[in-house]
Amino acid sequence: MNKLEQLKKLTTVVADTGDFDSIKQYLPTDATTNPSLVYAASQLPQYQHLVDEAVEYGIANASSNEDRIALILDRLAVVFGREILSIVPGRVSTEVDARLSFDTEGSVKKAHELIDMYAGFGVDKERILIKLAATWEGIRAAEQLEKEGIHCNLTLLFSFAQAVACAEAEVTLISPFVGRIMDWYKAKEGVDGYAAVDDPGVKSVTNIYNYYKKHGYKTQVMGASFRNHDEILQLAGCDLLTIAPKLLNELQNAEGDVEQLLSVDAAQKMDIEKLSLDEKTMRWMHNEDAMAVEKLSQGIRGFTADLLKLEDYVQERVMRGAA
Repeated sequence: MNKLEQLKKLTTVVADTGDFDSIKQYLPTDATTNPSLVYAASQLPQYQHLVDEAVEYGIANASSNEDRIALILDRLAVVFGREILSIVPGRVSTEVDARLSFDTEGSVKKAHELIDMYAGFGVDKERILIKLAATWEGIRAAEQLEKEGIHCNLTLLFSFAQAVACAEAEVTLISPFVGRIMDWYKAKEGVDGYAAVDDPGVKSVTNIYNYYKKHGYKTQVMGASFRNHDEILQLAGCDLLTIAPKLLNELQNAEGDVEQLLSVDAAQKMDIEKLSLDEKTMRWMHNEDAMAVEKLSQGIRGFTADLLKLEDYVQERVMRGAA
């Protein structure tokens, strides 16, 4: 077996793409999307019919331009998710507008709208993960949604404090960003890279995984944002790993043994103190981690920029249709 096939026996592999052809090629269990991935896919000729479908829906169901654009963006995310779910056997993650990252009530409302839109296509909510930024407000939104049976994927997760707060809120899934953590430390320490075992992003996910398994939390860990396939293999055994097509291809073409490096049994034997975080403690712990503070803020700005780019594209399509 190649390394991708072996990894799939140890970890649930998730495709980090909006490109259906890549998903079909690598046969992951789940898939994740975000505005930048949807934007990239929407530029491809083979997906123009989905863009047209979303634009037509927005024009037919909203009167003001602002409402129309917002509705089209939601519809576009959902029709891409719908198509992905026709390929993968598991779930798709669909992202709430990053501009709602500090708005608990707004995030819950948007999540309901996305779930209702999926329901209109006959997609059960069990197959959807609502993606929210792992701010205090995003975690509170996820906590409420989970109590309603709506499963959540907390993204832009960089600090141990964020991870503990997510577990205590009983969210379904977290997505710690391995590569972005490594990027920060490379710049800070002035190095070209790290051996996989010493990679700061890998260490962060390993610590979170062990903490969760030691204390019996149900929240699953999905490593994300990888820069190379060595980072991925160092986390073999993690609950899930979301991987871009380029790295899926590298793993598929690589031979050699894949060793399970994370396990529930090993974690449960570790001596790890259990924490309990209220809002003040969580915010303070997170604030003490300069990398996490910078990367969370940067990530929210980046996701917003991608969303604005998608908005401009949708606006152009609406204007073209009106002409």
